[in-house]
Amino acid sequence: MERVNSRKRRAVGWAALVTVAGVTLAGCGGAPRVAIPEGIPPGPGAALPAIDVDAPGRAAEQLRGWAEEQPDALGIGTLALEAYGYAAAVMAQSRPDCGIGWTTVAGIAGVESRHGTYRGSSVAPDGTVSPPIRGIPLDGGPGVAEIPDTDGGARDGDAVHDRAMGPLQFIPETWQRWGVDANGDGVVDPDNIDDAALTAARYLCARGGDLTTADGWQRALMAYNLSGEYLSDVRDRAAAYSVGTRP
Repeated sequence: MERVNSRKRRAVGWAALVTVAGVTLAGCGGAPRVAIPEGIPPGPGAALPAIDVDAPGRAAEQLRGWAEEQPDALGIGTLALEAYGYAAAVMAQSRPDCGIGWTTVAGIAGVESRHGTYRGSSVAPDGTVSPPIRGIPLDGGPGVAEIPDTDGGARDGDAVHDRAMGPLQFIPETWQRWGVDANGDGVVDPDNIDDAALTAARYLCARGGDLTTADGWQRALMAYNLSGEYLSDVRDRAAAYSVGTRP
């Protein structure tokens, strides 16, 4: 998926990342912070309670108690966290061979849109992110892929070039193939964090296979965004979430 903008990324090589990832850092008051585990894949994070993934309506709400225990520590809104947990729960049932953790979905969403809060957007109770988040035109400019319009501007608002859409930043063509309704409203909406999170999980499992292995996780992330820096950034976030702390 294409990025929301072209802001500069941290120039941290993968070897250097692995070297420093396990170091315990001092907090503002001198208290040690939780050590972030090294390597890939990142851990699965806090275990999900059993839920009925086929419940009518927004089934992710069943994770409210689980999600409310964590948002302050993680810096993720409750509704967004419910969406990531639900996506992992659905995949655990439908693709148990994949093993995707909610932390990976959260890591991607954190990098892509700050969990649906980029530039003042917010997540509504039904999972809808507004104002809608749109990326830059994919016009082939410096550091930007060139993707001519594929949807007549119907979804991304651009009839000349495609733009990435929503909290997980899908381009229209990818969304058309992989998009799924996860909040039970009968609409497959890239601007809904429930729909986007489950769609991302489905895509990652299809591309990576077994995400509990380093090869599978890396393959999935590189299919999502072909960038070593991107993979490192997602890994940093997901690893922090896996031990209950902010990146």
